[in-house]
Amino acid sequence: MTSKEQINKTIAFVKEQLTNAEGGHDWFHIERVYKNSLLISKNENVDVFIVQLGALLHDIADSKFHNGDETVGPKVAREFLFNINVDSKAIEHVIKIIENISFKGGNEIQKFKSPELDVVQDADRLDALGAIGIARTFNYGGFKNRTLFNPDIKPNLNMSKEEYKASSAPTINHFYEKLLLLKDKMNTKTGKRIAEKRHKFMELYLEQFYAEWDGKR
Repeated sequence: MTSKEQINKTIAFVKEQLTNAEGGHDWFHIERVYKNSLLISKNENVDVFIVQLGALLHDIADSKFHNGDETVGPKVAREFLFNINVDSKAIEHVIKIIENISFKGGNEIQKFKSPELDVVQDADRLDALGAIGIARTFNYGGFKNRTLFNPDIKPNLNMSKEEYKASSAPTINHFYEKLLLLKDKMNTKTGKRIAEKRHKFMELYLEQFYAEWDGKR
């Protein structure tokens, strides 16, 4: 099987697996991350095949939808890649990407680094920024039945990984606890450039949100 055939098989597999996924973590999220990864890769010295597989499989079984179990995604990905005869070294690299891509509260030290992870991580984080990032945030907040905003509940910027995963804070808090922090956590020049524009859009959105909340506009 050629690498192109393996990528096509992976696309078909991911589409099938995520058929009924939550709207912010569905196939279309994967497709956007995949496209952003290819865009960023043009300016980076990376193994594009690893980047493609990492982008396509990074959310194959997000722990948020599996009772917090972070082993499900790597297990599903490993079994699939083995079945389509991907080289064992490549499989291990993709698994490392899946295991280390997540934000996890932003206060943990990342245990693995590679140029390929940098690209996929940036692409994934870009999808949490800008207009789409805002839409995904409120979609997930609705999915979890969270309040939009509560002025009495302040953002917690020093959460542990466990606190971050267990949080049920209002959706607006997530902007401060994750989204607005991502611009300064980007790895690549392309990622930083795009993130800067999307970050500014979110700041304008929040300004409008508070003005409407307070009846000023």
